Amino acid sequence: MNYPGVAMGDTNMLEEMSITRASNKTIGGHYASPDLGLAFHGYVAGGAEDDHEGTVLEDAVERVRQGMKAMLRYGSSWHDVASQVGAITKLGMDSRRFILVTDDSHAQTISRDGHMDRVLRHAIQQGLDPLTAIQMMTINTAEHFGVSREMGMIAPGRWADVVLTKDLTDFKAELVIARGQVIAEKGEWTVKLPKFQYPAWATNSVKIRGPLQASDFKVAVKSKSPVTANVIGVIENQAPTKHLTFLMQPENGEIQADVERDITKIALVERHKGTGGITLGFVSGFGFDAKCAVASTVAHDSHHMIVVGTDDASMAVAANTLVKSGGGQVVVRDGKLIGKVELKIAGLMSNEKANVVAQKAGTILEGFRACGCALNNPNMQLSLLALVVIPELRISDKGLVDVTKFKFVPVVEG
Repeated sequence: MNYPGVAMGDTNMLEEMSITRASNKTIGGHYASPDLGLAFHGYVAGGAEDDHEGTVLEDAVERVRQGMKAMLRYGSSWHDVASQVGAITKLGMDSRRFILVTDDSHAQTISRDGHMDRVLRHAIQQGLDPLTAIQMMTINTAEHFGVSREMGMIAPGRWADVVLTKDLTDFKAELVIARGQVIAEKGEWTVKLPKFQYPAWATNSVKIRGPLQASDFKVAVKSKSPVTANVIGVIENQAPTKHLTFLMQPENGEIQADVERDITKIALVERHKGTGGITLGFVSGFGFDAKCAVASTVAHDSHHMIVVGTDDASMAVAANTLVKSGGGQVVVRDGKLIGKVELKIAGLMSNEKANVVAQKAGTILEGFRACGCALNNPNMQLSLLALVVIPELRISDKGLVDVTKFKFVPVVEG
């Protein structure tokens, strides 16, 4: 379910929700607005049964008070457990109404620190009783999605999914049993993973009209006087963005990136049909201090190609490199490739082993840092810049979107 106002006005969405409910399936929610007033209550009345977009204590409290399940997430960049878990530990709300989740975990995070076990350790550090935290990520989840007859507890008739650990507080999986079979022990796989041959349509997903040039990233303006630019503002460790405005001076009929004020260019390149469409804009918050660019085909939810850079030539190199890679993420500094992870399956997934993907994905984070970015897992912020259902300002293949007002806005005004 999308941001209220979009979903509520969409007949097809309401029909899908009705079918979901009639099939005894769970209707998932997605409410990123800070407005907990009438709009929020209308959203809940629409049928959403859970939500993972809460970032502050009040978000968790109000969701549960309205009969929803509050999903507390701890991904690589979305750190929302600590700010909301007080609903249980301080306000005494029923922990059975809460679920622990991740939402966007970097391959390196999973390989190095773990996945749900990482979330579990973090939640316990925030004051949750270990057994309560385990319950919030097992039986709570299974019951919420209507599969507790099959999983979520160690009981007769359920799948024999069992994890053994020596320490509930510092939880690490010593032995993992899935459907009765030991699949991992002391951090090592004990079974062979099946191989799968992916079809050409899945591995040939990055389609553009032709090689991109530096001129494709030029933000042209007619004015010779200063103009007001609408700029996407990145918020560290959170999914929402800010709608910023900056006064910018045109030079030779165009607006350049402004490294001194941390304003870089952003481009969305249509890559599914090869239309040649490119949407340009500006973004602030990455802190780049060099001639560089980053590009990604992971760009929720439409997954076009996103390119962010301080100079047009670097953006062209990054985009063209990504096309040749078949998708993924790349970092370019001073015209040279310094970070790369290939995601050849739809430009979103890899068929390589997790440790290999983690190592390659790590070069992306290193590349960000080499370009001056000090954000925690900035590639997560990058991947959400085109997510037009979360406030405040996003980029799409049709232009800049003011998500709070549900309208398109120009890149520059004046």
